[in-house]
Amino acid sequence: MNLAARLAAWSAPVSFGLLALLLAWETVHPFFGFYSKDPHRLRGRLLHGVTNLGFGLLNGLAIRFVFLALWVRTMQWTDAQGFGVLHWLSAPEWLRWALALLLLDAWTYWWHRLNHSVPFFWRFHRLHHSDRQMDVTTANRFHLGEMIMSSLLRVPVLALIGCRLEQFALYELLLFAVVQFQHANIGLAERLDRALRWVIVTPHMHKVHHSVVRTEQNSNFSSLFSWWDRLALSLRLSRDPRTIAFGLNPAGVETESNPAYSAGRGL
Repeated sequence: MNLAARLAAWSAPVSFGLLALLLAWETVHPFFGFYSKDPHRLRGRLLHGVTNLGFGLLNGLAIRFVFLALWVRTMQWTDAQGFGVLHWLSAPEWLRWALALLLLDAWTYWWHRLNHSVPFFWRFHRLHHSDRQMDVTTANRFHLGEMIMSSLLRVPVLALIGCRLEQFALYELLLFAVVQFQHANIGLAERLDRALRWVIVTPHMHKVHHSVVRTEQNSNFSSLFSWWDRLALSLRLSRDPRTIAFGLNPAGVETESNPAYSAGRGL
């Protein structure tokens, strides 16, 4: 079994294992008590989780049976033809791996940002932001239309980058692990969260992104590596994450920032 196949084989166990771990963490020590006053809290949380995971299952099936083969063939073609940035560069192997992860994640940042700035894309992406009880299962809550568009656009991106199957498999494994972590209804010690968010997106960062306030929604677009928001000046943090309310503004017109928020690269 080659490296790409081994990484792909690890994908499901890692994802399900991390999901189980974060669900347990949310149960024992949730950051927000979404269901604490609900007499039917178990049923409410179960329905919420099943709904979100249902979106994930539908999207996963579409990718597995429609787009995965297209991605694989694209990467096999670029490898055979020597096409793409990573084939055109004369660089050591370790640098090619690092550049593959960086270029794939840079695309993910800009695609996410486009979903907020282009009204047509937002019509689909807003489903992800409509969740008012964000937890680890929200990482699966995406509109099928958004997944189809992102999957199609990945084809020319993969070709231009020229990454290999094993590099792409590693990126996908890391990406989904961090995406689950950042959506979880958990809180880290501020010192630990601050240290981690110099490299990856943390729960603190992503809670701000899911704020009901539009100016906060339109920040913190990074998915795996957090430094894209620092470089693009789109980083925004909260002095008190417990003041954040999740979801969409019904009126869709609010422009004022929550005074508990602070913008800046150095936070």
